[in-house]
Amino acid sequence: MPRFEFRGKYYNNPVELSLDIIGGKWKMPILWRLKDKSWRYSELKKSIGKITHKMLAQQLKELEEDGLISRKVYASVPPKVEYSIKEKGKTTIPIIDSLRNWGENFKEGKI
Repeated sequence: MPRFEFRGKYYNNPVELSLDIIGGKWKMPILWRLKDKSWRYSELKKSIGKITHKMLAQQLKELEEDGLISRKVYASVPPKVEYSIKEKGKTTIPIIDSLRNWGENFKEGKI
């Protein structure tokens, strides 16, 4: 496949683009948690564990900009923000599920 441009960045193949959008240490765990319900920021932070506030905020912002999740702000005191997965984001779940299954099989020596 020839090199292509997407949003001003060049990629050598679609796998590079895919990894740029959902790859890394935190995006797939975030998407996986959002697959079943909406989560508040503090719930995500607590559930994921060692992620920093800066990194979680950055990853959520990138996922929102890419149209995979939505952010809803409630006018309340204290402020309440919930994140949920969008239809486009749901298309990543089978991919993440396959990677989880592969990792589990690899860990158990089945591969």
